[in-house]
Amino acid sequence: MEYYEGIKSRPLRTLYRGLITVQRGICYICAIALPLIITYQVVLRYVLKAPLMGIEELMTFFIIWLYMMGGSVASEQRTHIECGILTLYMKKEKTIAVFQCCKNIFSMIVCIWLARWAYWYFDYSLNLWKTSDILKIPMFLGESAMFIGLVFMLFFGMLELMDACKNAVKVFGKNKTGEVDKE
Repeated sequence: MEYYEGIKSRPLRTLYRGLITVQRGICYICAIALPLIITYQVVLRYVLKAPLMGIEELMTFFIIWLYMMGGSVASEQRTHIECGILTLYMKKEKTIAVFQCCKNIFSMIVCIWLARWAYWYFDYSLNLWKTSDILKIPMFLGESAMFIGLVFMLFFGMLELMDACKNAVKVFGKNKTGEVDKE
């Protein structure tokens, strides 16, 4: 939430707060529901010797939502996995700033491409209206998690790209003494 305080634009701040509320709510619900469902299944199967059909099918929906929303939380908090081998060899601040911008642009291109494919898949699933085998739950409820999760990641990635570009402008605006040029 420390990024939230740095947002100056009121509409962007409101959007950011709303997305985080939805994102965290979904994560909390899934993170609480999964252990409860698993515990319920273990008690039924091993204690009462009465297995319940379809419990694994139900868990799949919570798992995919938790996975995709967890990815968007990592994107929002900027704690996603990153291989920083190249930055170890970069010494100049300007080079690192340009590299960060390029890295974020490439990430956005990939995320847009994946979100496009996820949308097509979501649209296909919604139009086909597939249901799960045992519980007859509409499959688009689980398959929509990919598209929604990628849209969240795209939003937070765009914010990260904007920050990287602002940082690059600031770095290139410094003079030799390290002060920012006022021009």
